[in-house]
Amino acid sequence: MFKVNEGPIDRIVRSILGIGLIAGGFFVKGIISIVLWVAGGILLLTGITGFCGLYVLLGINTCPVNKK
Repeated sequence: MFKVNEGPIDRIVRSILGIGLIAGGFFVKGIISIVLWVAGGILLLTGITGFCGLYVLLGINTCPVNKK
């Protein structure tokens, strides 16, 4: 589907931050909680899949296997 463009450390950090933001969304109220859930969901999804669309736009690749 998509070419992996995140390295293992990048994926771990994104997953941990994503889980943290999602959990943090339960402790606040209002629009802030929604923002935390969405940001956390995006980070968790990119951490799981290993693909970041923003990296493609900026020409960044942290995956050691798929370096050009």
